[in-house]
Amino acid sequence: MAAAVCALDQATKEWATRALVDGSARPVLGEWLQFRLTFNPGAAFSLGTSYTVLLTVVAVVVVVVCIKLAGRLGSRRWAVALGLLLGGALGNLTDRLLRPPGPFRGHVVDFLQLPNWPVFNVADSAISLAAAAFVFLSLRGIRLDGTRESAGRSDSVSSDQERDGGSTSTSGKA
Repeated sequence: MAAAVCALDQATKEWATRALVDGSARPVLGEWLQFRLTFNPGAAFSLGTSYTVLLTVVAVVVVVVCIKLAGRLGSRRWAVALGLLLGGALGNLTDRLLRPPGPFRGHVVDFLQLPNWPVFNVADSAISLAAAAFVFLSLRGIRLDGTRESAGRSDSVSSDQERDGGSTSTSGKA
């Protein structure tokens, strides 16, 4: 999942930098979806534009934590969610490391725009989907290992594991 997200993110950013003019809108679905190339030194919604180096370090930490957590996975749904986060973090980290103005200060390529919404990219979308999945899985009481919290106790096999074919580990799927 992570490799697919990162590859798609980098491929679409490469396309955007070649096909779009910086700042000009190109309607895709009228006003609802437009392509608009921007280079973002900050975080989501262009916040923290003077903290590019710090944001790069945070992205490195997120990648390391995701890789460490992958070994504890026992749920396909958590593997997908963690893979989305890891792929998105790697996609934007790649920009911060390799794009101008230089390593750890590179600007992230954004090119997707919805009405009344800041310009974003595939990596940002994956990170947002991962966050929603984390909330959903947590509210459902599903743990990373696939067990389910139930009325203050944990069941040894969750419905998630049953759907996953009873597997107890899906490490490496993030």
